[in-house]
Amino acid sequence: MTTRLDAFRRLLAHVRERLGFGPGFVLWDGSTVPDSLPANALAIRIADEGAIAALMRRPNLPTICNLWVAGRLDILNGTIFDMVAARPKTRSRDTRKALDKGLLFNTMRRFLFLPRGGPWPLEKIGTQEKPADGDAARNQENIQYHYDLSNNFYSLFLDPEMVYSCAYFTDPGNDIATAQRDKLEMICRKLRLKEGERFLDVGCGWGALVCHAAQHHGVKARGVTLSQQQFDFAQAKIARLGLADRVTVEMKDFSALDGVFDKIASIGMFEHVGIVNYPAYFQTINRLLSPSGLYLHHSIARPAKRTERQFRRSGAASQAIQKYIFPGGELDHLGMSIANLQRYGFEVHDVEGWREHYARTCRHWHDRLQANRAAAESEVGIEKTRLWLLYLAGCSIGFERGMIGIFQTLTSKRQRGSSGVPLTRADLYR
Repeated sequence: MTTRLDAFRRLLAHVRERLGFGPGFVLWDGSTVPDSLPANALAIRIADEGAIAALMRRPNLPTICNLWVAGRLDILNGTIFDMVAARPKTRSRDTRKALDKGLLFNTMRRFLFLPRGGPWPLEKIGTQEKPADGDAARNQENIQYHYDLSNNFYSLFLDPEMVYSCAYFTDPGNDIATAQRDKLEMICRKLRLKEGERFLDVGCGWGALVCHAAQHHGVKARGVTLSQQQFDFAQAKIARLGLADRVTVEMKDFSALDGVFDKIASIGMFEHVGIVNYPAYFQTINRLLSPSGLYLHHSIARPAKRTERQFRRSGAASQAIQKYIFPGGELDHLGMSIANLQRYGFEVHDVEGWREHYARTCRHWHDRLQANRAAAESEVGIEKTRLWLLYLAGCSIGFERGMIGIFQTLTSKRQRGSSGVPLTRADLYR
């Protein structure tokens, strides 16, 4: 009599043959598919029968994420990138046609009523995949869920300046530290920062940009964050660098900001605002910007759909990121950003796509976290480390494939006459 294990092994062998799927499999009893799988071969490890039962009943992203984070699905002798490179290049529709439907059905039915087993660690997460609602307390709660995880954890994969946004690769071979320094400098050049100017960084993170701008461009910089750990780190950094007379950092929601600034940057913060709060956000930035000032808007964006209604339907990946990684996060599309900037009193001068830069950035972060995996597991636990590796790899792959983009948009306050932006961009690449 054929056992469940035997049936499943036969199905896996069929899949490898029909689809040309290179990686092998290591099953819960220690057996392998194929039988002669080398010890150092790229392989998927399946820890228990319940994992198969769960996938067959609910073959969706939350199931895969839970099984991955729990270690019930794992990759041996490689990474997620290796597995993606090895997957069949055929389309899903063609893949389904290539498989024996009878064999697939007869194997599936053997697992359908098995218990799904456990653990299911992501089901313990209490956040909801809902966009930000504009409440300042909720904004702070969402930000601290992600950014207050652990400064030590972030230091394991970020560059020495702790820049947690897209790097800028003037050379593809640059390391992450060089690419992040070049990014900070490019932001300052785009804003044409001048000594003595008042500069605001909305969502300043660990303080890298405000410190760089003060040190290298002589501005008086102010940063705001809602993360306690980022605030504490930035305060210590400002003191260590002797910048207390030129740089200040506050824990404050963007809606409570006051003052007037010559230059404003928002680098990777806009994703936390929420679409329903865009009017309040852009009105606030416009109010804070001096009549002759410049604003640099740097944010991730999804591709536009045929209609706004279709765009507002979140896909599985977006829902998973909102629930497990960035509660309250929501992305617009580039056209929406441009329209809102114009709608709320800005003139758009330049739009630059950095998609391929972010694919490289996330790959660097993933590889650095992978290299420091033991330290990360000690700091935040095995489950959180596996979740972050999955998240960073998924982001890198998404940007590399053009499924998601990121743009830097330089604007000024709309007015008659000169905008103050040079007629050419030669100064950016000197």
